[in-house]
Amino acid sequence: MAQDIVPIELGLTQGDVVTLWAPRWREEGEEWEAFLGHEEDLYAFPDAAHLAAFVRKAEEHDLTDHPAWHVVPALSVGELSPDDNHQFDLVGVPELVAEEPDTWVIGELADVISIVRSLADVCELEKVHEILDSAEGFALLPQGTLPFTGREGQALWTEISQVVAEKWDEVLDAIDEVVATPEVDETALKAAQDELAEYEEANAAAAATEDEDDEDGEEPVGFWGEVGIDPIKIISGAGEYYTLRCYLDDHPVFLGRKGRIDVFGSPRALARFIVEADDNDLAEVSTWGELVTKATGGDLDVEVDPDNVYVLTGLDEDIADGPDAIDPTQLDLVVELLEDAGEWANDDTVKVALNQSERLGWLVSYVLKPDPTRLAPSAPFDDEQVAWRTLVAAFEDRLKVH
Repeated sequence: MAQDIVPIELGLTQGDVVTLWAPRWREEGEEWEAFLGHEEDLYAFPDAAHLAAFVRKAEEHDLTDHPAWHVVPALSVGELSPDDNHQFDLVGVPELVAEEPDTWVIGELADVISIVRSLADVCELEKVHEILDSAEGFALLPQGTLPFTGREGQALWTEISQVVAEKWDEVLDAIDEVVATPEVDETALKAAQDELAEYEEANAAAAATEDEDDEDGEEPVGFWGEVGIDPIKIISGAGEYYTLRCYLDDHPVFLGRKGRIDVFGSPRALARFIVEADDNDLAEVSTWGELVTKATGGDLDVEVDPDNVYVLTGLDEDIADGPDAIDPTQLDLVVELLEDAGEWANDDTVKVALNQSERLGWLVSYVLKPDPTRLAPSAPFDDEQVAWRTLVAAFEDRLKVH
């Protein structure tokens, strides 16, 4: 499957640089991966304007044979600017491993180590592989927090920290040695810099407008808006269920405990449960007592907003038929639900499966973030369907039906 060519940012000792990465794609029965460069050099640039000036004029480099390259020279500077998911702070790894191994720390470290391994593969940096293979924990990062719990997990994390303390400078040096910044056409650069300035100005204006809208917008109305907890409805092959979810500091919290979500067949059953449901994560929310009081008095009306209705059924069959058969709105909502549940349960399985380097993640990204410059995922979609069904089945296993 031919995948996208992605702009990425690398935090190196020389500063933040941008380049292009082509995640693994299959062509004529062989699997490939590449970065923008030529022969022994990895090309990197100080900003997206220099990158744009280069790709618009360059004729000889390692990505010219990629099936999607023909669209890259026509991309805008904004499209060549790495998004938040493709910014990798390599020099920040020592500070990262000094933190406790929670979901976010491990997730960020897993992303950095993944791109470092890709650089080592493509640039033939055997020393980097030797260093990463010297601690078992590096290979376990994609599994999330589970391998790093308990005494054995702490030992794995400590080993990673020791290797980073002793050897990470060697990793950075090895990558620095292959980084080169080729000259770019001055006229093309001037045009790209003007374009970059307009892009950044537009982003700043949009952010300011959004802040003003937040400040001027009306406060949520109704009881559920006041308490900051939402009833949600889940429609799966096993039935229709109701439960609750809120966000604390942008992190999801469900009605449930230890990764199991309490769900009910009717709004009335959910309201009855709330009266005595003190052993759950939502009970720690400051407004939980207001729900209990209202439910105890029989006045709690469980109404689900349409944006909080999640229909799991049918998506697996649509995925098998390809991106054109998939309802983006339905997919977006279900992905939100799966990601929220995984984050709440400290389980990175969903995050890993939906990474754009994975077949399912690439398909989902293609549907949810349409871009005419991207190559469409190619059939068959059997692997994507299996991976999706696995995620949904794991989510349904989290549901504790009352």
